[in-house]
Amino acid sequence: MFDSGKILFGKFQNKVWLSSPTMHGLEIEYVREAYETNWMSTVGANINEIEDMICEEVGCKYAVALSAGTAALHMAVKLSGVCYGQKVFSSDLTFDATTNPIVYEGGVPVFIDTEYDTWNMDPIALEKAFELYPEVKVVVAAHLYGTPGKIDEIREICEKHHAVIIEDAAESLGATYKGIQTGTFGKYNCISFNGNKIITGSAGGMLLTDSEDVAEKVRKWSTQSRENAPWYQHEELGYNYRMSNVIAGVIRGQIPYLKEHIAQKKAIYERYKKGLKDLPVSMNPYDEKNSEPNFWLSCLLIEPKAMCKQVRGDREALYVGERRKSCPTEILEILTKYNVEGRPIWKPMHMQPIYRMNGFVTREGNGRAKTNAYIAGEAMGKDGNPLDIGMDIFQRGLCLPSDNKMTEEQQERIIELIRACFE
Repeated sequence: MFDSGKILFGKFQNKVWLSSPTMHGLEIEYVREAYETNWMSTVGANINEIEDMICEEVGCKYAVALSAGTAALHMAVKLSGVCYGQKVFSSDLTFDATTNPIVYEGGVPVFIDTEYDTWNMDPIALEKAFELYPEVKVVVAAHLYGTPGKIDEIREICEKHHAVIIEDAAESLGATYKGIQTGTFGKYNCISFNGNKIITGSAGGMLLTDSEDVAEKVRKWSTQSRENAPWYQHEELGYNYRMSNVIAGVIRGQIPYLKEHIAQKKAIYERYKKGLKDLPVSMNPYDEKNSEPNFWLSCLLIEPKAMCKQVRGDREALYVGERRKSCPTEILEILTKYNVEGRPIWKPMHMQPIYRMNGFVTREGNGRAKTNAYIAGEAMGKDGNPLDIGMDIFQRGLCLPSDNKMTEEQQERIIELIRACFE
């Protein structure tokens, strides 16, 4: 329970953000170039440059710059041949942009539960899902908060069942798995340059591939499927998804700073880990042997024994403060009071009202009954963990301010606020 007597400072004069854009100066030069040369549309040197720069950085052969990471995911789902009524496996603990493009093409998402080691898609639950839905041929797997999932295991299972992987690397640009960058492990791969990402253009995304045919197909689809004719000829459905040369200018100025941003984000993660080490909490985990996250967001998970009573509805949350205990709702409330932005963990897709009737698979099978049991406090698996792991992480976790412009002094004060919640 928060003890204000432990805090010797007032609210921050300037708000500390969760993760805001970090500009360096190069960005405006490339934007000005687009303006002065009058290339303000969806073609221009900035677009060409960033496609080449990302290919070199990530290690893929082709990159297609699009208006958003969501647009890239939509193109990937379309490339995978998803059609009306076809089931598609999707990460459960993620932002809904991972899932919505499946529905754009008429597909039916089936959600795969999470594992505790990386907070990503659970390979055991994925294998169980193929037993329940052997007809599925497409899997959309995200890397949560910049942390690579269990890529080898997921790929092995998908290859066994002849399923295509769409890799949602929107949050993990620059993260590596066994020395290889994310955004290269699927048949179709997607990254994002949204305003709060580690590299931003204010908006924008890319589809990454090693296939020239795939890249050309996406270029065509994303420019309204215009045919090679002297007039506007259209023979298939197209989309207005190409990136603006102005936005590309911002991204062009950002890319050289990717490694610097990652180092800053990692330092933030390590300071939280050190400053909170004697509390009943843990940081969002990763496979230290095989992966190196980009540390986009630092997150906190409260131990079950240290959770005060907390109830969350669809739009509101309540808690009862207890000595030496806290919960995400209390910590976020206190951070807000002191002019600091935090955020709940993504609410799992199977808990979202729009997807509550969709299939959900845990490592022990059909997850819907498990979710109901979890709510009643009865759903524990054979390993002693909750059966609905994504829901458990959502209930006990939160995203901490991870802005790489946050000073060490500001972060130390935020750590004091968190510690005071457990007094």
